[in-house]
Amino acid sequence: MERPGPASLARGALLWAAFAVPALTADRVGLNEPRPGWQQAVGVVVLAAAAAASRRLPLVAFGLVAALSLTAAPALFTVSYGPALGMCALLLGLRAGRARQALVCFAAVGCAGAARSALVGVDPPPECLVMAGTLLFGCVFPWLGGRYWRLSRELAEAGWLRAARLEDEARFAEERARLRERARIAQDMHDSLGHELSLIALRAGALQVSHGLGDEHRAAAADLRAAAADATDRLHRIIGVLREDDDEPVPLAPAGETLEQLVARAAESGLPVRWEHAGRPADPGDVAERLLHRVAREALTNAARHAPGAPVVVAVTGRAAGTVVTITSGRATQDGCPPSGGGTGLLGLRAAVTSVGGEFEAGRHGEGFRVRAYVPRQRTDVTPARPAREPFTQVRRRVAIGLGTAAGVGAVLVGAAFGWYAYAETHSVLEPAAYAELRLGAPTAEVERVLPDRDVNDPPDDRAPVPPRGAECRYYRASGELFVSVDHFRLCFEAGRLIAKDVVPGVGLSGEGREEYEEFAR
Repeated sequence: MERPGPASLARGALLWAAFAVPALTADRVGLNEPRPGWQQAVGVVVLAAAAAASRRLPLVAFGLVAALSLTAAPALFTVSYGPALGMCALLLGLRAGRARQALVCFAAVGCAGAARSALVGVDPPPECLVMAGTLLFGCVFPWLGGRYWRLSRELAEAGWLRAARLEDEARFAEERARLRERARIAQDMHDSLGHELSLIALRAGALQVSHGLGDEHRAAAADLRAAAADATDRLHRIIGVLREDDDEPVPLAPAGETLEQLVARAAESGLPVRWEHAGRPADPGDVAERLLHRVAREALTNAARHAPGAPVVVAVTGRAAGTVVTITSGRATQDGCPPSGGGTGLLGLRAAVTSVGGEFEAGRHGEGFRVRAYVPRQRTDVTPARPAREPFTQVRRRVAIGLGTAAGVGAVLVGAAFGWYAYAETHSVLEPAAYAELRLGAPTAEVERVLPDRDVNDPPDDRAPVPPRGAECRYYRASGELFVSVDHFRLCFEAGRLIAKDVVPGVGLSGEGREEYEEFAR
């Protein structure tokens, strides 16, 4: 295990000093009942152990301070150990990752405090309420604050990591876009130049077989046709090297002409092609029209190269859902170029058509070849995506809900504690006139007729005179005022009779008040 450094030891010593100062000074300034010296020494030792364990074992540190507080007071509330309890709860939320362990610990402290109040407490209900309020405001609230602080730091670190990752992804996307642009240019060169070279070879073939041409010119036309075919093959091989993935959809560039214009230009070059059209055409300039233009251009190029002289039919059928283009070529009447082994044009077209939800077919058809592509109409309306909530916003909302719930529960507990206090104090009031009518030696049953429902739960024993030996004494309030020190009446019973009655003055009252009550007793 790694040994703590000087800085860690210094922080631990400062934390222990912050714990120990209230524990040693609260009794001296009168905030707590005086305690023996050995109890203070044990408390300081336990606080030192809690400070030492707070960094690596914050749950243990909180448990030690909570046990020390319960030992000092059943209600868990003490001025000596309250600051240490709240600080340990804050460190528990700041350094402990799981919330379940902390919640179990809070529940265990609450159960232990309730059990201790029920067994040795003077008045268990108000003590349990005070203990619940102390546990809520002195433990749960600081724990939630520490947890919120830790989560905010983790989210800040995660945000910086995410920003770095997004920067790397942007750089990779830029490089990928550059490579795709290179592939687009290469594919466009393949389609455009390959198509033009095929038409040049087609014109040279028509010139070669024309009537009235000498042998020398026929040989020149044949050489021109062969050179155009060779150039097309070399261009095809070069494009195959430039393209990285034959299955990747081909980027679409503007076509510059319609399907009908493409077919008309091929017919003018000598290709026996016929145009057929039915239904609703594709919208000019959209993705479907450009993709259909690319399919028809590739099919016409292949027909001119590999099946010269074969009749070609370009049929376009427009529908509400999309457009179908079918290019069918018959049997060749002249010798064409042998097929090259690449086939990147058809593969790229298949990937492009399927990427937009269409269908693509290419293969033998009778004595010729057929290419068929269906491209659905592309919707231009885009539903804006709902922005995702930031993780930090979600965490803040959860913490706010937790704090609000805890505050609501605390308000209920405080209200219940105040209600119980008011009920207990107002139902333990013995009127001075009724006290004056009580006579020594009266039977207990007769005296209880004028007594209130409850006696005082926290009697002022320290200010009362010494009770008679063997007598049972009860204390009653002389006034129903709350949150102030009032006079108390003490009645002592023995053998079923009232044997003593005394007035215990409140804190700060002079002897005049006591003499006034003594007048009632005479």
